[in-house]
This record gives sequence, C-alpha cells and structure tokens, in this order.
Amino acid sequence: MFQRTNRLLIELPHVEYGDANAAAAVQELLGGKFGEMSTLNNYLFQSFNFRSKTKLKPFYDLVASIAAEEVGHVELVSNTINLVNKSNSFDGDPNTTPLQLGKDARNTHHFIATAQTSLGADSMGNAWRGDYIFSSGNLVLDLLHNFFLECGARTHKMRVFEMTDHPVAREMIGYLLVRGGTHVLAYAKAIEMATGVDITKMLPIPNLDNRAFDQARKYEDRGYGNVLFTWNTQGDYQDINQIWKGTHPLTNQRLYVQEGFPKGAPVPDLDELPEEFAPGITAEDYRKIAKRLMENL
Repeated sequence: MFQRTNRLLIELPHVEYGDANAAAAVQELLGGKFGEMSTLNNYLFQSFNFRSKTKLKPFYDLVASIAAEEVGHVELVSNTINLVNKSNSFDGDPNTTPLQLGKDARNTHHFIATAQTSLGADSMGNAWRGDYIFSSGNLVLDLLHNFFLECGARTHKMRVFEMTDHPVAREMIGYLLVRGGTHVLAYAKAIEMATGVDITKMLPIPNLDNRAFDQARKYEDRGYGNVLFTWNTQGDYQDINQIWKGTHPLTNQRLYVQEGFPKGAPVPDLDELPEEFAPGITAEDYRKIAKRLMENL
C-alpha cells in the first residue's frame, strides 16, 4: 500500500510570468518516453512483478523504493508545468478572446483540455503509452533497462534546460538532474552486484557534470547525489544499503541510505482561472458548499 504526504519534494520559485511554449517543452519530462511517468511505471510494475522478493530482497528494495520516489517526481514536474503556464490568459468577457494566446501556443491542449495544467502526454501532445513499460522478469535485463532509461531521462532534462530559462522549469530540472544521476548510479551498482561488471566507469552519461547547471549545483552541495531514501518508516526497504554503499565514483563522497523521506515543501495552491471556468465555483456556490460541509458534524 502507499502513504501520501501533502508536500512537494522541493520549493519551486514564485514567478509572476508564464511561458506556454516552455510548459509544452517540459511536458516531455513528464509524459515522454523517458519522462517521469515512464520511470514511475517501469519501476512500479517491476516491483509488483518481482520474483524471489525474499531471496533477492536488496534488489527488490532498490526498485520498490525508487518507484516510490518517482511518484514525487511526477508530482513535481506536473506542478512545474502548472506554474510555468501562469499568466498566459486573462479574466474577461468571452468576446474579448481571453484565451487568445492558446491558438499560437505549441500545445493548445493546455488551454482546451486541462485549464492550463499538466497533461499525461509528451511535448508534442502525444499521450503517454503503457507500452513504454518494460518488465521482463529477468533481474539483470530489467536493471540494464532501468540504467538506460535513467540515462535517457538525464539527457532529455539537460536539453529542456537548454531550451528555457524560466526559473521554475530550471529549478525543477536542476533538482531532478541530481536525483536522476543518483538513480543512474544506483542501477549501475545493482548491475555490478548482480553480475560483477562495473559500469560506473561509463558515468556520467552524457559526459557533463551536474555542476555545469547552476540550479543543480546547490543540490549537489546539499548531498542529494549521495543519498537514497527508503520512502518508508517501518524498515521495510533498508536492505538497499547492501547495494548503495561505498563512495560515489565521481565525487568520492560517502553513499548512505536514509530511512523515510525528505522534509519537502508546500504544494502550490493554483489560482482560480475564471476564463477557463476552473474551478467553476462562485462565491455563492462556496457559501452553499461550506454550509453543507458543516452540517451534522
């Protein structure tokens, strides 16, 4: 089962302007083939389908705990898209065309389908696909796939970073470059434990240090590239410490496992968009709702 905490992984900047086309680009990091919906569902189904969970518990713990983190990554990218879409329309009479920016935006779905919020789709508006999930049942093959998937995800984050200078997008990407790099290393170490082959010598892929990106540097300094969280407070996934140990091959810093999850930050509260009829609750509606909610308590 899962427990949800109403916190975002990091605090995103408060910016008063949006960029609809930047939001469209960031969609690739959510619903693209190498997006967070793919990493989440690959690891989620691999953890559900894992054979010999007891015998191979350190590997099961690794995949299961990273899967839990990926739920937070999906949430973080979605909130980023929502904030980057800010101020791309105006409240006004329908005849004044308050959503006029939408017709020239790369992704008109944001304006038509979701009231300028995230989609389960890539940067071109193509829906995320279930056949992006790879769960072969073979431990080494699945770990190799996950290593490749994280390297591809890292590449796409770097490219989207270079496409937009919007502060919210870059803050999110800076953080996920560090955490994604941690997962690349985690799967590399798992492959070494399973096969004896050291593929950490291939890192980083692409061959560019996270510190080249301004917004990633502070997360490296805070040690986010050296820690794996269990995302559990009952001790269920502690055996990842049999894989996640030693020192980081690029920084020589100690690797460690932390029980639980990071402190996080408040989830953004999105403003009403009357021109999108979202949430579509008038002041009078709210008074009636409040009255009904308070009845018979």
